[in-house]
Amino acid sequence: MQNITVLSGGMGGARFLQGLLHGVTTGRLPGVADDARVTVVANTADDLWVHGLKVCPDLDTVMYTLGDGIDPERGWGRRDETWSTKDELAAYGVEPTWFGLGDRDIATHLVRTQMLDAGYPLSQVTEALCRRWLAPVFGAGVTLLPMTDDRVETHVAIADPDSPSGRRVVHFQEYWVRLRAQVPAEAVVVVGLDDATPGPGVIDAITDADLVVLPPSNPVVSVGTILGVPRVREALVATQAPVVGLSPIVGGTHVRGMAEQMLTSIGVEVSAAGVGLHYGARSAGGVLDGWLVDEVDADQVERVTGGGLPCRAVPLMMTDVDATAAMAAAAIELVAR
Repeated sequence: MQNITVLSGGMGGARFLQGLLHGVTTGRLPGVADDARVTVVANTADDLWVHGLKVCPDLDTVMYTLGDGIDPERGWGRRDETWSTKDELAAYGVEPTWFGLGDRDIATHLVRTQMLDAGYPLSQVTEALCRRWLAPVFGAGVTLLPMTDDRVETHVAIADPDSPSGRRVVHFQEYWVRLRAQVPAEAVVVVGLDDATPGPGVIDAITDADLVVLPPSNPVVSVGTILGVPRVREALVATQAPVVGLSPIVGGTHVRGMAEQMLTSIGVEVSAAGVGLHYGARSAGGVLDGWLVDEVDADQVERVTGGGLPCRAVPLMMTDVDATAAMAAAAIELVAR
């Protein structure tokens, strides 16, 4: 295999990519060349504007993680970050106070916003930013693509007794950061998704791949939004490459994030089998050729295979790059059979 494409969200996808690339460079992935190219199609529906700046959380998390600039404790933002600008804005009483931009991180958003204002599309802006973060580490071996250049934003409907409708809609980042996903999500609304166009290179990255991976990212607001971009799901169904996914649900809940809340909002069972069957087998109109679940969910393998989707139980905890590379190797072995 020479070309691998990964449809990624933020933290979970970025950590998987670390292990995948470690596996590539150390020759631990069966059938994968040690100079294989990895293309990342990243979710941009979490994007938002803050203090006049365009912020792309998932793009930046992948970029910082692979470029060794991420804060390893938080899993997002810059290492050795300071917050003087955030504190000053709060002193002025400028909202939103619940979403802070670090002093180092803000430079990325300034460059991005200036380039967008100058007329460059998000894909070209991302390419320019990656010249600092990815090119020095991987050369041309890793490419980061926004799922679309169009403005797409995820919103979450929550209960609001004071509203005439009994609910209100908040931006996904407000639901995640300010509300900490502790309020039940009644619905997920992705504004602009139906009219979006795949970003440059996205469809080719899927159709020309030797392997496509759906990592343990949120299946609703990360991978789900990428699949919701018109033509992307069709490309995944049509590609000659095997398509394999890894469960973000272990032991009946998410390892990190809010997959449980999001799955509940769309009526999907919160289980490793539930997510696998939600994606579905390509042989039965879905998008996958294989599905990995954690060892603690081994009792669900038969249910998944009964739905026509090859499945195997292996350790899925990304404790370090070696463990994550082993996950990637198991995923490849599953669909290479």
